[in-house]
Amino acid sequence: MLIPSIDLLGGKIVQLVQGEKKKLEFDNFDYWIERFSKYPVVQLIDLDAAIGTGDNRTLVQQIAGRLPCQVGGGIRDVKTAQELIALGARKVIIGSALLKEGRINEDHARALADAIPKSALMFALDSRAGRVAIDGWRTETALTPFDMIRALEPFCESFLYTHIDTEGLMGGIPMETIHAIRRATERHLVVAGGITEQREIDTLDALGIDAVVGMALYSGKISG
Repeated sequence: MLIPSIDLLGGKIVQLVQGEKKKLEFDNFDYWIERFSKYPVVQLIDLDAAIGTGDNRTLVQQIAGRLPCQVGGGIRDVKTAQELIALGARKVIIGSALLKEGRINEDHARALADAIPKSALMFALDSRAGRVAIDGWRTETALTPFDMIRALEPFCESFLYTHIDTEGLMGGIPMETIHAIRRATERHLVVAGGITEQREIDTLDALGIDAVVGMALYSGKISG
């Protein structure tokens, strides 16, 4: 399944390359909301909240009220996660908050699982050069996505794996890596990071994996 991505930065929809360089920018929200309304789910990320420079909560509320969204970016406590679900988010994506002082924070994962239905919990595995990156991908850790899966699998229903190395480059996602992640967990798996062609989406779908697509949709490489 193709999941369109809406990334918010500074009150606009953007597409970044590897989470850093802005490549595309849009403020015609109604157009993209209407265009993505045919999809079962849309990924909505508040980049300002992720990197700690503010938030786009009003926009998140407006979009999540019109589209079925899995929402992420700066969700660091149970209260924020619950608020976003109350605002209409179908799932909340938790990333940086799952780590504390370089270690996996299983206590926080357990607290989330106790307060929120597992079906609404998606844990993020954002990977650069094989290591998990947090704080809007600005801080690299010594942990691998496989470390995260082993520790966190009991507490969530879904994982979101993002291959930062290829994100936004329009060169495809490395399937060998994705196969390894698929073998590591039986949880629902969603992947992102440079997916550019329909054949990739079809290949992932055959593996039971959903594909988040951003740059290829906004640039017209994939029609949607």
